[in-house]
Amino acid sequence: MKIAIIGTGNLGLSIAKGVLHTNGATTMYLTKRNTNSIKDLEKYGNVTVTSDNLEAVKNSDILIFAVQPGHFAQILEDVKDLLTEKHVVISTITGFSIAKMESILGDDKFIIRSMPNTAISVGKSMTCICANGPGTKRIDLAKAIFNRMGHSMEIPESQMQAATVICASGIAFWMRLIRATTQGAIQLGFDSKEAQELAMHTCNGAASLLIESGNHPEEEIDRVTTPMGCTIQGLNEMEHQGLSSSLIQGIVASFDKITEFKKDKKRYEVRSTRYED
Repeated sequence: MKIAIIGTGNLGLSIAKGVLHTNGATTMYLTKRNTNSIKDLEKYGNVTVTSDNLEAVKNSDILIFAVQPGHFAQILEDVKDLLTEKHVVISTITGFSIAKMESILGDDKFIIRSMPNTAISVGKSMTCICANGPGTKRIDLAKAIFNRMGHSMEIPESQMQAATVICASGIAFWMRLIRATTQGAIQLGFDSKEAQELAMHTCNGAASLLIESGNHPEEEIDRVTTPMGCTIQGLNEMEHQGLSSSLIQGIVASFDKITEFKKDKKRYEVRSTRYED
């Protein structure tokens, strides 16, 4: 695969490393306005580092855009005349719809939206993907790329906002649960480093059990709860204090906020258009 990553900041760099470490590209172009911080990636031999987006597009088939949202539309305008039937456009830009990309590039292009999370830097991202009509023919290609850095799932574009909450914001939610478990372990006598180690690896083990077995969480809970035992006592107290309810309410509140942002953005765009007219 001839891959270009347009905008090799933190996310773009994580994607580049994930692909390179698994030998997923025959050639790779990495673009950034200031290339000094990524020059060392040319040690891979098949990597070209440049500040020229046009050069990268001309020499690649798969274009992964990881630029700032405010710059994305102009970059698409700059490269659109270079796109051919071989190019696949993969966006990682939050909130930039397929329809908006089609309005710049045309609806005949292979266009895919992706939403990785920060765990992509350690090869554990949960990445959600959707595509326009032509892009569905290349969706397996996009999944193959992101599966090198974790796990991917194809969803309708209408669910991308919800996926942002569950997968992107979700990293922060799980971090807070790990921190709370760490604090509980400290209260029970472990030092802070030991407490965090216990919490992290127990969390990792719980997720791995579900991934490997395909079981429902309650099935695994039943394995460790005994009648009148300490586990069910702890679980019941957590539920009395609102554990599940507060998590669900937090997820819904986060979704409501991102929906509010989207509505405000649309209102601003309408006002701006009227002003320009």
